Amino acid sequence: MSYDSRTDPRNDMLNRSLILSVLSLLIGVTVFTPAEAGQPNIISILSDDIAQGDLGCYGQELIQTPHLDRMAAEGTRYLQAYCGTSVCAPSRSSLMTGLHMGHCPVRANREIQPEGQMPLPEGTYTVAKLLQDQGYATACMGKWGMGMFHTSGSPFKLGFDHFYGYNCQRHAHSYFPTYLYNDDQRFELEGNTGKPGRGEKYAQEYIAEETVRWIREQKDEPFFLFYAVTLPHGRYEIDSQGPYADKPWTDKQKNYAAMVTRLDSDVGAILDVLREEGIAENTLVIFSGDNGSSFDPNSEIGRLFDQTMGGKLRGFKRGMYEGALRQAALSWWPGTVPAGRVTEEPWAFWDFLPTAAELVDAELPEDVQTDGVSLVEFLKGGAAPERDYFYWELHERASIQAIRFGDWKAVRNGPDQPVELYNLKNDVGETKNLADEKPELVKKATKMMAEARTEDPNWPMRTAPARRKK
Repeated sequence: MSYDSRTDPRNDMLNRSLILSVLSLLIGVTVFTPAEAGQPNIISILSDDIAQGDLGCYGQELIQTPHLDRMAAEGTRYLQAYCGTSVCAPSRSSLMTGLHMGHCPVRANREIQPEGQMPLPEGTYTVAKLLQDQGYATACMGKWGMGMFHTSGSPFKLGFDHFYGYNCQRHAHSYFPTYLYNDDQRFELEGNTGKPGRGEKYAQEYIAEETVRWIREQKDEPFFLFYAVTLPHGRYEIDSQGPYADKPWTDKQKNYAAMVTRLDSDVGAILDVLREEGIAENTLVIFSGDNGSSFDPNSEIGRLFDQTMGGKLRGFKRGMYEGALRQAALSWWPGTVPAGRVTEEPWAFWDFLPTAAELVDAELPEDVQTDGVSLVEFLKGGAAPERDYFYWELHERASIQAIRFGDWKAVRNGPDQPVELYNLKNDVGETKNLADEKPELVKKATKMMAEARTEDPNWPMRTAPARRKK
């Protein structure tokens, strides 16, 4: 066979490069790759129920988390990073929409039968939609929980190109489920019953593998990954108890520790593939939990693993104290995010959307509201942005609220309950209620709580129903 230089694909590549170079000279600009053009890859890793006290970099001594500890050493660790609110679906909705609980369309967990949760409404603008419009490949891996595929809350209607895992958070309670979804197509996991206990196929294994595969596939173009890991949320099921099998602990305690360590290794696999593919320096990774501690400190897990870190933080999931709202959070971006930094400056989930907008130099549509502020300079080592307040509410048994302004924090555990007031600078454990000593601040906080929220028929302020006598 004779050689014809006109058919050599290397010549096509050379010709294209020459053309681009000539065009650059003619118009006086430089042709950039996505990395050079300031379009970093963005990965949000959201762990379901991980707490600060679960990780070695925050002081945990019994559970092994070497990859997350390394991530903290190579990046920044946050001591006052706030979730959207202290349960799953609304907290995730805040992260996606850039809205705090006074404006977010989902402000509590609401189940829909036979599968799914209350969907985000039609036309909801999300960080995924923002990035998709900027040419990013987008994917959600793990757990969605904001609307089944046939509803307005489908991930495909809100900016995601690809989905893999559980849609329904109730379904995600099983780590040996009978099925998962690849996009909107259900596939069966043979050998699993979905009932408590061990099955043949551990769902997280599939999700972790698909996540790494997708990152490798997107390595040459900008991408956004929302890696919503179910670990270590209950049910407390694991395919191997690993280094904890011989510990003098209960099976529940062993499983929980192994789930945290499994989460750690799967995060490590993501960071490894970024390094291997040569894109670590162009990828921002933010790791966080979707709420603070999940356990009463006197519970089986809370007691052994000391999630309150020696009683430092009060409260846990479904509450409004700092132990429920402060979550474990790390950022990592080699060469951009300062290594080894630990900061007490606060930020919240609703800051993620405006941060992504600034990172890709995108303007938000005029009709899009956000309660957040960009953290770009803060991520790079600058000061956290100033703001008037942080606000939370939650509507489960009763409608509860909290607002932080400066070092002051007000909590109201129901519309019929008094406002409590704490000074977080002097009393991070919220042990001394100063409401009686500072009535002017109570009045200010009450007014701010009212102004921070928009009335929504789905979320009326309600008192707790009377408990039935046994």
